[in-house]
Amino acid sequence: MIKRAMLLCAGFGSRLAPLTELRPKPMLPVGNIPILKHTLHALRAAGIEEIVINTHHLPDVFLQEISPLPGQKIHFLHEEKILGTGGGLKNALHLLDPDGADDPFISMNGKLLFGLDLESLEDDYAKDSDCLGLLVVRDSPNKKFSALDVREESDGKLRLHNVFEGGEHMFCGVHVTRPSVVRRLPDGECCMIRQGYLPWLKSGERVRAFDAGDVYFAEHSTPHRYLVGNIATLGPTTMWTRPESDVTGGEVHPSAKVIIPSAIADGAIIEAGAIVGPNAVIGSGAIVREGVTISNSVVWDNAVVEEDADWKVITPAHVVDAKHDIVS
Repeated sequence: MIKRAMLLCAGFGSRLAPLTELRPKPMLPVGNIPILKHTLHALRAAGIEEIVINTHHLPDVFLQEISPLPGQKIHFLHEEKILGTGGGLKNALHLLDPDGADDPFISMNGKLLFGLDLESLEDDYAKDSDCLGLLVVRDSPNKKFSALDVREESDGKLRLHNVFEGGEHMFCGVHVTRPSVVRRLPDGECCMIRQGYLPWLKSGERVRAFDAGDVYFAEHSTPHRYLVGNIATLGPTTMWTRPESDVTGGEVHPSAKVIIPSAIADGAIIEAGAIVGPNAVIGSGAIVREGVTISNSVVWDNAVVEEDADWKVITPAHVVDAKHDIVS
């Protein structure tokens, strides 16, 4: 069984600005719970005992708010310069392979909420652990992002044949590999795909794929996708954890109206005549002012909603329009 994982959390989250001026992307609240905390629960459920988290932007937010769950050990590794998806792993090898046993580990992008069956992923890797890596893929709804050529072999296993030259699948930001494979990467900043798996594929080496199937997947890379991810927590998804309260939390004035689905955290205040919902996620200590209507929106902890809001992300410092996505 795989016992270690690395969560890649060192990016800036530029497309999420100005939200990431206050919190790094993996620490944005989804359903009133930071993304990374959802992931830690999922890793614990899969038996992962030791986790490495690399940081760069606003590292103190991680240190102040993230602590190991029972049975977990967490190592924080700060990068003064961002090292990329490959360089970050290589920089962490002393933590991922402390005894030199070359045991496999899971690498996961820290911005994800993903209903991935981690135990099935581990089982699939164990059946063919001599491959360089096992990449988690899924059918891409947008062929612009279908960068992986994945084919089923005669033995029924999925094999990665090419990257960036067309295909029907997208890489989901999760893979299983070994420290000995990561050591082959160049020193310094590098990409695990571009400087690792791609040239190794070109030289005839074997990289496998694992189809995640039709499960919940959200990567929260823009304000719109982040807001949609929050709204998804209010419905029937295969999310790993759920918001801790629906309309039962907070202090709701008798003349206020809450339309479900909505989530109101303990400590929130909904003033007289306010209308909250549908699809509103209100954080702890947040205030929705008298007579205000808010729907399809997220309100962070301690933010104040002073005027009507629809498709907004409201923080203590900003009101961000999130109705339309950024094309990228």
